[in-house]
Amino acid sequence: MDFAAWGAPLAEQELDQAVALVGCDTAALWALVMVETTGVGFLPDRRPRLLFERHYFSRLTQGRFDGTDPDISAPTAGGYGPGGGHQYDRLQAALVLDPDAALRSASWGLGQVMGAAFRATGHPTVEAMVADCVAGEGGQLLCLARFLVSNGLATALQQGDWTRLARGYNGPDYAAQHYDERLAASHRRLVQDGLPDLRVRAAQLGLAYHDRPVPVDGRLEQATQTALAAFQAEAGLPVTRRPDTPTLVRLYDPPPGSAALAGIRRVWQYN
Repeated sequence: MDFAAWGAPLAEQELDQAVALVGCDTAALWALVMVETTGVGFLPDRRPRLLFERHYFSRLTQGRFDGTDPDISAPTAGGYGPGGGHQYDRLQAALVLDPDAALRSASWGLGQVMGAAFRATGHPTVEAMVADCVAGEGGQLLCLARFLVSNGLATALQQGDWTRLARGYNGPDYAAQHYDERLAASHRRLVQDGLPDLRVRAAQLGLAYHDRPVPVDGRLEQATQTALAAFQAEAGLPVTRRPDTPTLVRLYDPPPGSAALAGIRRVWQYN
């Protein structure tokens, strides 16, 4: 499976769909996403963010590889090593041994939903779930929304019951990581400072794809404006320092007639 594609950013209609499905306020859903992934669903190489869980792989393969491949198969959690591309190295090693178990043993995208939960995300196979996560942040967020509903956690998010959400989403050891406190703090910040501007964060994510990383927070501050200006000048575009449509199109660089270009037209009303 090819894990790199367009790396589509979250669009407003996708966010609205996920929020409606969960039935919570938008800030509550963002709070969970921010705690799980700091709000970014893709690596700079356009592969979905993931974490490979060796204890899942061990359980799904009945411990067959614990002795020979302890880095990717062990009865206890841990041993993650660096994030980013290293997690794909671990995934690729597991794919050689058992492809289905490998995909189920990784958590994917904005919500870091485990592949093992593919049925709770509304998918017939784990491959279908991963394909949606590869396609874009919208698919990743809908996986999260369906998972919350399927596991009875939507009510906790609706009510701002961070303890119940933390226990159900992060596990019984949530308190050791202050997961509930982090959720509550994330929600307070979003209510106080406002929600991310999706058009700005689309530009920020696109800048990362072009080796101009800035925080993907949906806020048009100095670092983002400077990076946009440099990219626009290099691309021969008007230097507006803003995420205008020509800049967004160039950042994602879809070929003419592609589904990616159709997606840009739909998301940003580009003609």
